Amino acid sequence: MKPIGIYIHVPFCEKKCPYCNFYSIAPTKELIASYKNRIIDELYLLGKKLNRTANTLYFGGGTPSILAAETIGEIISAAKSAFKLKSSEVTLEVNPTSASKINFDKLLSYGVNRLSIGLQSANENELQLLGRQHTVQMARNTVITAQKAGLNNISLDLMLAIPEQTLESLFYSIEFCSELNVQHISAYLLKVENGTPYFLNKNHLNFCDDNSQSQFYLAACKKLEELGFLQYEISNFSKPGYKSQHNLKYWDALEYLGLGPSAHSFINKKRFYCKNSLTDFINASPTIDDGFGGYEEEYSLLRLRLTDGLNNELFFNRFKKNIPKRYFENAKLYEKPGLVTLTDSSIKLTKPGFLVSNELISRIIL
Repeated sequence: MKPIGIYIHVPFCEKKCPYCNFYSIAPTKELIASYKNRIIDELYLLGKKLNRTANTLYFGGGTPSILAAETIGEIISAAKSAFKLKSSEVTLEVNPTSASKINFDKLLSYGVNRLSIGLQSANENELQLLGRQHTVQMARNTVITAQKAGLNNISLDLMLAIPEQTLESLFYSIEFCSELNVQHISAYLLKVENGTPYFLNKNHLNFCDDNSQSQFYLAACKKLEELGFLQYEISNFSKPGYKSQHNLKYWDALEYLGLGPSAHSFINKKRFYCKNSLTDFINASPTIDDGFGGYEEEYSLLRLRLTDGLNNELFFNRFKKNIPKRYFENAKLYEKPGLVTLTDSSIKLTKPGFLVSNELISRIIL
């Protein structure tokens, strides 16, 4: 059985961003201590129950960098013991506002070897409109301090098509990332989620229309690749050899275990998740069943998010059958408009295809 990935949701934020719909709450010392103890207990419990090894560990959030380095080290130690985690990719999401309190040397010694830093923009006015608490200089200092400690696998998050953004300001943000010599960039189109402050105030904010979003996305893809960041997924770009190994598990329909409130798991062909409640998690509330996963259609849907697309050799290795002919027949309808590229053994979405991926993929695999 292949090693699994482990995702740990850290549900603490000092302040919630107006566009964010991830589960998070304000931290206290008592809540952090109870959370840490429950995470460690779950790691040992499930390690014994599943009897699996793991080769990636990802601390997401929330704001994982709120946790003390020693707390993160204890969790990593438990994962190593319970799931024989070693020679692994261990990622920590970092908010530049908490970075000044982080001991990167200790994190590296505990096993953290990859950072995902929430930059979002390198323009001060855009950061303010996004409700971010950090400055551009704080983000720069975070990257430089981490690099000096020996962390040389760093990803920066960027948001596209945000209020007041221009192509000029977007290119400045991309060049800012490149000049810091990071290895990976995640570039996401802003999505206004139901129930967020952005959604409630959408009539008073200057959001981009669909045409403008397309322009920002395609321009970002071109600029990133000119600077050596090769696209490998709809929103992810890396220097050679620096793809996110943990996130690739999601897109390749491989197994992963999610711990913490709101975390999702896919183990033994079953999907399940934890409630959006820290109290329920600390009290060991049962997870919620989310059906079966890994079937042909789901695998195809996820693989088509990757620039490598759907490949017949990989499909056959997984399901002992070829890609259904109807997939090729359906995809053929979108080849001439330039939304997909086809060979006798593969289906790949183009960059314009990625812009309409949800609708396009559903039409291909229906």
